[in-house]
Amino acid sequence: MNQDVSEFSSFRDPSGFLFKSEGILFRQINNSYKDDYEHLMSSGLYDDLIKQGLMVLHEEVLYISAPQPSTAYKIIKPQEVDFISYPYEWCLLQFRGAALTTLRIAKLALDHGMILKDASAYNIQFHRGRWCLIDTLSFERYEEGKPWVAYKQFCQHFLAPMAIMAYKDIRLGLMSRLFIDGIPLDVASKLMPFHSKFRFGLLTHLYLHARSQKRYADKAVSEDMKSGKFNQQSMLKLFESLRQTVKSLNTKLDGTEWANYYESTNYSEKAFEEKKAIVESFIDLVKPNTVWDLGANIGEFSRIASKKGIYTIAFDIDPGAVAKNYIQVRQDRDMYQLPLIMDLTNPSPALGWAHQERKALVERGPVDMVLALALIHHLAISNNLPFEKIAKFLEKICKYLIIEFIPKSDSQVAKLLKSREDIFNDYNIISFESVFAQCFEILKKHAIPGSGRIVYLMRIK
Repeated sequence: MNQDVSEFSSFRDPSGFLFKSEGILFRQINNSYKDDYEHLMSSGLYDDLIKQGLMVLHEEVLYISAPQPSTAYKIIKPQEVDFISYPYEWCLLQFRGAALTTLRIAKLALDHGMILKDASAYNIQFHRGRWCLIDTLSFERYEEGKPWVAYKQFCQHFLAPMAIMAYKDIRLGLMSRLFIDGIPLDVASKLMPFHSKFRFGLLTHLYLHARSQKRYADKAVSEDMKSGKFNQQSMLKLFESLRQTVKSLNTKLDGTEWANYYESTNYSEKAFEEKKAIVESFIDLVKPNTVWDLGANIGEFSRIASKKGIYTIAFDIDPGAVAKNYIQVRQDRDMYQLPLIMDLTNPSPALGWAHQERKALVERGPVDMVLALALIHHLAISNNLPFEKIAKFLEKICKYLIIEFIPKSDSQVAKLLKSREDIFNDYNIISFESVFAQCFEILKKHAIPGSGRIVYLMRIK
């Protein structure tokens, strides 16, 4: 069988690693993790995690040979997640959901004589409407008196970015893209306002924790500091304190640039409903399995696809809009939509060692269908992107495209041109169709009555 041991995201873990064989994802469990794995499976922890939807299930397989047989104990086939997202693509509420899930898993593990040894945000994914752990090898047997080894990681991966987003600016979640191993606590504490020190949880887990890290950075930790002073009850109190601190971090969603977009749009109600009908008819015609909605705002059009059981990623640049969409997804118990923050003019790049630990946006495609509604004028006029560049990018990431052209006569385009000189002589429908026809076959186009806008269905050539 054709085996590819290049799933770089797991190469740091000595307990095992991910690999693909014939395009199917597997995980090798190394001999060094044998005892912990057996305890996970025999203690009832695995069964409880699966029952509560807190971890992806797996099956042990015998028909796949181990890529590294000298170190292999078992091969498992984990359930694959539809789309791997990263913390720097999450809104504050998504951080909170992932953090609370991590703490819930940690407490459940303790009830079964194990401890969560990794509290990486990258190990948690929003899968089919809920947050769950995707790393089976994140547990080890609990030793009485030993402090939580993942405490620092939890604070850097979850608490630090959440605090900065809540107290300074919700857009600063993007700092997790700069610090992919978690935002250093001393950096986070310097960015926070002084009055945040009066919150007990932040004082304890952010400020004092940062000071402690600095104090002991170059000192060996003595055995009496590592053992005997941190029992199971202390661990539970720590989890509860972190839980309360995480729950207290929130922010106002109104007032961001696009969060209230549909309250000020120039569509009439009839035109808006007609646009929805056009988009739905195009989706029904193609019947895609996966959709990316670029510039999804609060997900009005994303829901057309997700309500049909089509797995849909709703990207938007505005964290407030993404948060509102996420709230709606949770309220609707929508299992097929994932809202994410994404600036298409600066999308998530490949990151980490050798640029292979975290995948770029384009590497996570292509997708069956892309929606690009009320978007192209922002790319072409606000960001000076020629139609050729836009078409080439979209060609890379999809098989079918539903795209809306908005003419200069539209009030939204006029608003963009108020603050700048109109140098966009090629921004017209003839140029648009001509350029996109080089990459796509135009299958259908439909004018939205009373708006001057046109929605196209295209297929890559």
